Amino acid sequence: MVDIIHRIGIKAPVAQVYNALTSLEGLAHWWTEEVKGETQVGGQIEFSFRTKAGELLGRVVMEVQELNDNKNVRWRCTEGPDEWVGTDITFQLSKQDNQTIVIFGHRNWREAVEGTAHCSMKWATFLLSLREYVETGTGKPSPYDLKIDNWN
Repeated sequence: MVDIIHRIGIKAPVAQVYNALTSLEGLAHWWTEEVKGETQVGGQIEFSFRTKAGELLGRVVMEVQELNDNKNVRWRCTEGPDEWVGTDITFQLSKQDNQTIVIFGHRNWREAVEGTAHCSMKWATFLLSLREYVETGTGKPSPYDLKIDNWN
């Protein structure tokens, strides 16, 4: 199994970061504007990614598997690209100095493929969007995210 792992510091209270990860409004401000579903444990959250012109680029559905207030979030991908289905998205939160540290994981890929490399870079840009949203109130969710290659 292959994991994507990133670490980022956000100058904000843990509760504020946790809310950005666990509310539809928060998710829409840093990952993709088009998000719907139920954010409680057992719920399904659907994320759609489009071009600025509205063309659908992709869609994923995450089952919320774990929520520990201000500590961690875990989703399991149930629909989406073949490489994603069955993988887990994790966010571990801790307070260190004047920052909330987020250890992000996109875990349990079957193998390292070109898509893994693309997703690792895209997750890094979206984590920067998360930080920008929490710290300033404005992130860069899809379709306004940083474009990194010909896949987006």
